[in-house]
Amino acid sequence: MGMTYHRGVVGDTAQMIRLLHEARSFGCTYFDTAEIYGPYTNEALLGEAFGSRSDVLIATKFGHKIVNGQACYGGLDSTPAAIRRSCEGSLRRLKRETIDLYYQHRADPNVPAEEVAGTVKALIAEGKVRAFGLSEVSADYIRRAHAVLPITAVQNEYHLMWRRPEQTIFPTLKELGIGFVAYSPLNRGYLSGSMNADTRFSKQNDNRSTLPRFTPQALALNYPIIQLLKRFADAHGITVAQTHLAWILHKAPNIVPIPGTTKENHMTEDFRAAKVRIDPADWDTLEREAGEIQIYGDRYSGVEKAQAG
Repeated sequence: MGMTYHRGVVGDTAQMIRLLHEARSFGCTYFDTAEIYGPYTNEALLGEAFGSRSDVLIATKFGHKIVNGQACYGGLDSTPAAIRRSCEGSLRRLKRETIDLYYQHRADPNVPAEEVAGTVKALIAEGKVRAFGLSEVSADYIRRAHAVLPITAVQNEYHLMWRRPEQTIFPTLKELGIGFVAYSPLNRGYLSGSMNADTRFSKQNDNRSTLPRFTPQALALNYPIIQLLKRFADAHGITVAQTHLAWILHKAPNIVPIPGTTKENHMTEDFRAAKVRIDPADWDTLEREAGEIQIYGDRYSGVEKAQAG
């Protein structure tokens, strides 16, 4: 997402494509995007980078209302006609015949889960979609959709500063055999340890400038969790970012974190987290100590907060 959307200055297209190709050379086969990222520019970037390559799986998302190429703030549309329009547009921009994993980005209160699942089921029968996913939804919504069409993955924000999915949906996912994709696994960069109270974000194209958890006060008040991660990282000879990604990978075999970056050194650092091996007792200690730290600021505000699970 950050290569074209919501993370400040947009990177040079050729440079971003080189970075995507390098990610593939590292062994990364799963790339995540959405039509709303831009809108459309992020899908177009992946389409230009990979096209119909069979060694790459691409997930994208539908559900936000887009009119004349502009996102309608807070607008949702998961009607069958809108899903079909979105699917055709995504296939065209991604330069693919099939979307490997197609998520409903946010639940539309005006369209039942069963109707959404039924529409995607028809797209699968037509060969346009391979698997179905949901993002930021309740356990009840998951069950209702899954009864119509088996869900492959649910994508939610998840990290040591936002562990609510453990209580709200993890038991349901385990019961139904559904995978979990953790977006913003480094809390939009904060859990890499590279920010402090003096960090500022562009108001033009960086949504962190609007998020309560990224105000100067919240950045300062939440620093104890960075200090905890730094102590743990130093004790195990790894970086703060690697500590956090490795913790997520340790949690369960059905959990996949999707860190994003526009920098080669960060990408290399992130991938090396997959090779980190830590004693389970140490992870338990980290979790317990992190759970004792108070977290300040909501992760979203306004309409976005209301739409998130």
